[in-house]
Amino acid sequence: MKLTLLGTGSPIPAPDRAGAANLVQVDGCNLLFDCGRGVLIRLAAAGVMPAMLHRVFLTHLHSDHVTDFNDLVTTRWAMSPVENPLPVTGPSGTARFAARTIEMLVDDIGYRIAHHDDLQWQPGCDVEEVQGGVAWEHNDVRVLAAPTDHRPVAPTVGYRVEHAGAAIVLAGDTVPCDGLQRLCAGADIYVQTVIRADLVRSIPSARLHDICDYHSTCEQAGATARDAGVATLVLTHQVPPPTPGSAGDWVDAARSSGFEGNIVFAEDLLSLEV
Repeated sequence: MKLTLLGTGSPIPAPDRAGAANLVQVDGCNLLFDCGRGVLIRLAAAGVMPAMLHRVFLTHLHSDHVTDFNDLVTTRWAMSPVENPLPVTGPSGTARFAARTIEMLVDDIGYRIAHHDDLQWQPGCDVEEVQGGVAWEHNDVRVLAAPTDHRPVAPTVGYRVEHAGAAIVLAGDTVPCDGLQRLCAGADIYVQTVIRADLVRSIPSARLHDICDYHSTCEQAGATARDAGVATLVLTHQVPPPTPGSAGDWVDAARSSGFEGNIVFAEDLLSLEV
């Protein structure tokens, strides 16, 4: 399995980080997890076009994780030679979100159908909503889901991709919880969005301080990885945006939990294989 960190940024715009998105390539399948700001540009850099995606998995419907969902829908539709609905898996509410997205695109849909004689169908999404258990299977690939804790955003889910005895966990935004611990058990790679609470609280903004109660800190991510027996912890979606040369501080914070495995400080388009 190959994991490519497509977008490692947070809601705060950064010049070198796209929004939250990860690509898992396994057994000929391209699986996209979340679709934040700039996801299609990062997919193109990874050699994948929207029509090549086998499924999109959403961890939750917070805007920074779904900002470019509409771009996926439109571009897949416009670039496909035949009708090719976008397969989507996500928590409860995903079907309504997908329908509203297509409704928002109604003007563009009309323009393109009027202009292209061979485009005789409208874009669509085949949505499956999950909260736990097996979310998707294909040959020897299995994707498991479990509920996570990002309240008041609810429901939210994390995913575990399994193939040939290897496992990659895409946690999304969450604090430590039972569902996350189950997903991470014995995983080869665990990708976790993280904050530096010490830095966040040093910024004079009550609204920014609020994020500390529903995101994992580096220390919490390290503790989850330690307790679950994870081999590699990936720190992504860092808040606040890391300053140049500060990666070691983030890694040290996670290491302070006692986690002895490998720790990777995420950068856009970094790839890992298991």
